[in-house]
Formats: sequence, C-alpha cells, structure tokens
Amino acid sequence: MSMIKLAIFDMAGTTINENNIVYKTVQKVINDLGYQVSLENVLKFGAGKEKYQAITDVLINCTNSVSVPREAETAFEAFKHALREAYDKLEISTFDGMLSFFKKLRENEIYIVLNTGYNAEIATKLLAKLDWKIGKEIDLLITADDVTKGRPAPNMIYKAMQHFNITDVAKVLKAGDSEIDIIEGKNANCGITVGVLSGAQTRNQLEATKPDYILNVITELEDILID
Repeated sequence: MSMIKLAIFDMAGTTINENNIVYKTVQKVINDLGYQVSLENVLKFGAGKEKYQAITDVLINCTNSVSVPREAETAFEAFKHALREAYDKLEISTFDGMLSFFKKLRENEIYIVLNTGYNAEIATKLLAKLDWKIGKEIDLLITADDVTKGRPAPNMIYKAMQHFNITDVAKVLKAGDSEIDIIEGKNANCGITVGVLSGAQTRNQLEATKPDYILNVITELEDILID
C-alpha cells in the first residue's frame, strides 16, 4: 500500500491532452496587441499559472510594454472569450490509460484531485467534454477561483488536504507539466513531486526545479505508487 493518500494532478498537459491550446490562445491575445511573442516564451513564463498572471508575466518578460496592467486586462478579457470558443469547438482527449490509472489509484485508497490555473468555468467545461465526474473518475476539482493565491503558492494543495482531512503533507503527491506545478508542490512540502513531459515544458526546464521524478506521462506513476 502506497504511503501517498492524496494525488494532486494538473489538468491540461498532465491528465488532459488539449495540444497547448490555452497557451496558443495566450500567445494570440498578446500578439493581437501588436507584439511578436513566441509560443516558447509563453510556455516559459506563463505555463501553469492563473491565466491573468500568466499574461501579465509574459508581457513583463517578453515585451517592452509600458502599460502592463491595462494591456493584461485587455488581453485577459479577449483570452476568456477566445478560449471559451476554442474549447467549444476543440476535440479534447485524455492520455492513453488515464481512466484505468485513476481507477487503480482509487482502488488503492488514493484520492485523486485535479488542480488548475484555469477558472472554474473553463475547468468544468473540460471535465464535461471528457464526461469526468467528481465522485466517479476523480474525487475533487480545485481551480484558481477557489483560492486567494494561485500557484506557486501552496493554497490549492492545502485546500485539497483540508477537504479530505489529511494533515501529513508527506502523504501528498503533486504532479504537473510545468515548473510552477513542481514549485507549488515543494512550497507545500509534498512528499513527492513529479514533472511530466506530456505538456508545456521540456525536461531541462522541469529538471531545474528538481522534482522527485520526471515521467513521459502521468500514468507511469502506477508502477511507482502501487506494488
């Protein structure tokens, strides 16, 4: 039986395959302001963050904007509309073996929480498109709307622990496809932190944050967590 009792997984790029559409949308709304920001830099400075913060940080680090707050607000409003439209049209899928992986974890008394820098509207839309239900495929969803401080602050992790009355952070695993996921897990002192290569960032980027494991896909955790 695994010492881990609570597995907290990022959504896009970790458990859900949406081909980086969120960051391509961030790139588009920023470049619509007259910039030429690369997707690589959007992923470098924005991956995993609450999306207004992501837009702000990309503007700060990748443009010569002298009015970041105003431009970030404009871009974020455009982003919400554009992403809503994209997700309405886009085919969303999960990575191979995800549901059997979830089932195996839950059979071994490990709670599954999805946490995300998305707001509740977008996150709920993604779950609906996959027909994932809380209490069936997963145990809890926590979004950027549920906390006052998003990643890399550990608030979403603490909220999940509180929900399941887990007080020992050594029993918590945090996994995601971006540096900020791993930093979030380390800021919470999680027992295990995991980076995955199925989403936003590269092995070199993830290695910089020193996770306990770097995996190709999250389902490889089954061999680590379950005897």
